[in-house]
Amino acid sequence: MPSPGEETWKDHWKCFVACGIIVLSPFQYGVDFGLIGGLQAMVGFLKIYGHPAPDTAIGWNLDTTRQQLISSLMTLGAFISSGTAGIVATYVSRRQCLWAACALCCVSNVIMMATEDIGALYAGRFLIGLANGYFMTFSQLYIQESSPARYRGWFLTAFQFFTSFGTLIGTIIDWATAKRPDKSAYLIPLGMIYIIPVIMTVALFFIPESPRWLILQGDYEKGVKALRWLRPVGADVDAEGAEIKAAIDREKELSSSISVMDMFKNPIDRRRTGLAVGAVLLQAASGSMFVIAYKAYFLAMSKVSDPFAMSNVLSAMGILAIFFNSLIVVRWGRRRVVLTTGLAICGILQLIIAVVYHILGATNTTGIVLVALTCVYMMTYNGMISTYAWLAGGEIPSQRLRSYTFGLAAAVGFFGAWLTTFTAPYFINPASLAWGPKYGFIWFPSCIIGVLWVLFFLPETKGRTLEEIDEMFEAKLPARKFRHHICVGHVNTAEKIDDRASEKTPTEVQHAEVKA
Repeated sequence: MPSPGEETWKDHWKCFVACGIIVLSPFQYGVDFGLIGGLQAMVGFLKIYGHPAPDTAIGWNLDTTRQQLISSLMTLGAFISSGTAGIVATYVSRRQCLWAACALCCVSNVIMMATEDIGALYAGRFLIGLANGYFMTFSQLYIQESSPARYRGWFLTAFQFFTSFGTLIGTIIDWATAKRPDKSAYLIPLGMIYIIPVIMTVALFFIPESPRWLILQGDYEKGVKALRWLRPVGADVDAEGAEIKAAIDREKELSSSISVMDMFKNPIDRRRTGLAVGAVLLQAASGSMFVIAYKAYFLAMSKVSDPFAMSNVLSAMGILAIFFNSLIVVRWGRRRVVLTTGLAICGILQLIIAVVYHILGATNTTGIVLVALTCVYMMTYNGMISTYAWLAGGEIPSQRLRSYTFGLAAAVGFFGAWLTTFTAPYFINPASLAWGPKYGFIWFPSCIIGVLWVLFFLPETKGRTLEEIDEMFEAKLPARKFRHHICVGHVNTAEKIDDRASEKTPTEVQHAEVKA
């Protein structure tokens, strides 16, 4: 029987299966993002919701307000659902919330496919945003609460991989149907949205609930049972369960109840809330959302040849970066190399793209430079920012307030995405400011501010259990000391469990072994 230090990923295969089912949630979110950005550059879609525009590269265009609402209402819905996640999670489990997301996703898609009315389309986009907020928030909470510390980084890398892979699949589907002259050009892509919710609805029946959520609800026996399912045969789940319960009990001593205001009542919780929110907000600060949401339209209006094919290239390059990221996440951590370097590179690339377009205008040479630099940008964003922003934001909240704090962080992150997708058309649409790639002038200083914030405030949490992270925040360590701090609380818990075991009679020990 392997000791914890000798265990390999194969010993944790059931946990990999469970988290593999859960990461279908970001895949669904990515598919939706990939699809909707391409629809706005399809003639079949623009014939119904747009207007003729002979002076543009497509020959059709979309009113700026409609473009804003079609893209941004999804993120607005996600902002609302993730912002209320803490209250919902008090009564509803992680799996139940994901089931609700699957149902809501299908309902919203029925509305979008059955209508030609712009108001109904807006309603469908908003409802699917509510579903996506649940998909992104509760899937991450499940992974954070169920995976061992040594593999948590890998699972959340897989989370980002499936988000980007979903985006790639969405853009490929758009590319395959874009040249259809009628509404089937966008109805076929929308029809693909049903697949993942149906698969998830069935698969969720075969995995356990989050053990930390069960223990937090006071159902310790079910929590340990869930841990026993998720961990290798022979793993000391009693010790892990006791450690989780001890951490939760210690936090409950600070407050007898849990409410939204608890995130801000004392300095420790205020700090953790601010850090979680700031970490997730780094995604929006990088300026990535306008590239992700409008890449096909953006490239088409910049006169790049075959914008749908180039969109596929951008998504594929982003996925390639995530493979390299899986090596970085375990070895170097979240803040020292990855986030600071990634934000700096993204900011510089945005500045170069803006300068080149400002000087050369919309020429063939500019198009080549634009695609090349945007490829590097997407690789940097996916490999160094997106995964770590969610990862850091998810690890930092306390056990007692995790659903509240991470829900707020996700909501603010979605608000940043909404703000970007809502305002971007004013800058890039030829009917408005017509900045195009010059939009990068705005995102360079935003990235630099993000670099400075990470350097001075964001602590390193690589390889730490959630209980160890709790201990370091309770010790009020500055961010620079987290990386090398030696935690003792979890050791003491294990020693107490060993002491209790040594006090048992041989009959009790034998009975416990048989029961396990």
